[in-house]
This record gives sequence, structure tokens and C-alpha cells, in this order.
Amino acid sequence: MIRNNRHNYSVSAMCAVLQLPKSTYYYEAKLKDTSEEDELTARIVDIFHRSRKNFGTRKIKHELQTEGRKVSRRRIGRIMKEQGLVSKYTVAHFKPMKSTCNESDQGNTLNRHFDQNQARKVVVSDLTYVRVGTKWNYICAILDLYNREIIGYSAGAKKDAALVQKAFASIEGDLRDIHLFHTDRGNEFKNQAIEELLETFDIDRSLSEKGCPYDNAVAEATYKVLKTEFIYGETFENLKELELALFDYVHWYNNIRIHGTLGYLTPAAYRRKHLNEMV
Repeated sequence: MIRNNRHNYSVSAMCAVLQLPKSTYYYEAKLKDTSEEDELTARIVDIFHRSRKNFGTRKIKHELQTEGRKVSRRRIGRIMKEQGLVSKYTVAHFKPMKSTCNESDQGNTLNRHFDQNQARKVVVSDLTYVRVGTKWNYICAILDLYNREIIGYSAGAKKDAALVQKAFASIEGDLRDIHLFHTDRGNEFKNQAIEELLETFDIDRSLSEKGCPYDNAVAEATYKVLKTEFIYGETFENLKELELALFDYVHWYNNIRIHGTLGYLTPAAYRRKHLNEMV
């Protein structure tokens, strides 16, 4: 009772009325504060490790809020520092040089209209590198702009069109639902087989302007996430090991990882929520 009313009445006065020594109150209060701090610390550590060491104070605060806990980011940051919890996003990483440019006359049909209100209407893609053994291998992911969900992906030893085709082949459902495929001007996307695939499923093409990464900003941002959370600091022994780990990460990314741009929902939860609203 004293603890709950200490902002309205003097602790000394309440202790006098209740005939309770002030030292007893402060001793019990200290024990309770210590117990609550230990419980909160354990919860923050658990959330951090369940996020695969990716969440910072903002997302940990959101997770605690969903449990009914109101904790400031400053307090969370202090606890993380005390526990030696360092998000992968705080580590600087090497950035390789870009590949040669695709000089196609195809224009930027998407024109940075990244907010889409229909699932699978517009998808974007890019490729990135990953160390496998002593060599570089590559990952291709196809992203739905509607909910930032990775709907197709592949891994392989070569950065070429075959890797893009393999990613398309992994997409579940009818590819004719896709209206537009947007990428940067990497030469791996300039291939007759890819053009035939897009023509077969009546998918229009869009290319970023030369030297303008902002035209493919969502894919660029997603690949930063992919590299930071999944690739950096890892070395896979062989391609099979990479493929299994990539499968596991994509499932986590789509179904467990919350996204600030989606109102702290997962891509799968965002899709279900809006489908239910349409019913």
C-alpha cells in the first residue's frame, strides 16, 4: 500500500499511521525492486537471443509492451550494456564493389511506388554474396512489396540468371498473379531466359535508373537486413549447408521477425490481418 501511494503521500507519514518502521519499508522495497530488475533482465536477454541477436532497444521495447510491460528504451539499453548484449547492427561490415551495369533501354516502370495494396502484384529482387568454404556463393531473394515477405529465394555458386530463375521456381502459387518485376541493372538480370519466363507468365519488367540505388530501396534495405542478420560472421562449409540455413532464416523472417514498417507485425501476420479485414 505504501509503495502504491508513495507519489500521493509522504512515506514517513504512512509508516507512522501504519506503525511500520521506515527501515522495514525500504528494505522490502529494495528486495522487490531487485527481484523485478532481475526478472526484467532475464526477459530482455531471452527476447534478444530469440531474435537471433538482432533486436535493439526499439523492438525489445515493443515486445515488452505486448506483454503489458512499460519499459523505457534507456533502461533497456542500460540492461543490454550490463549483460553484454550487442546487436549485429552495431558491427561495421565490408561492402564489395558493384558488378557491371545492364545497359538495357527498359525504363523504371515502378518509379519508387513501394507501397502496394495487393499481395504479389509487384515484386522486387537483388543478389548478394556469402562465403561458402573458401569461395563466394550467392543468394537471390524475391520480395513482395505488399508486405515485405520473401516469397522466393535461391542460393548458388554463380551470380547469374540461373540463380534468378531458381528463385522464381521456389515461389508457391500462380506466377501470373505477379504484374511487375523490378530490379537494379545488374547483368545477372539481363538474360533471354529470364525475359522468356516473364513473357510466359505475362509479368512486366522494370529497371532502376543507372547508378540510382534509391529506385530499388526496399530490396536494398532488405538485403542489408539479410546480410546483417544472416550472412555476416558466418561461413558455410558447402552449398547444402547454406541452403538449409537460408530456408530456416526465410521462415523466421516471414513468420517470426517483426517489422517496424509493418506496424511491428511479421509479414505473414500482416498478410493475414489484411485478408481478414477484406472478408
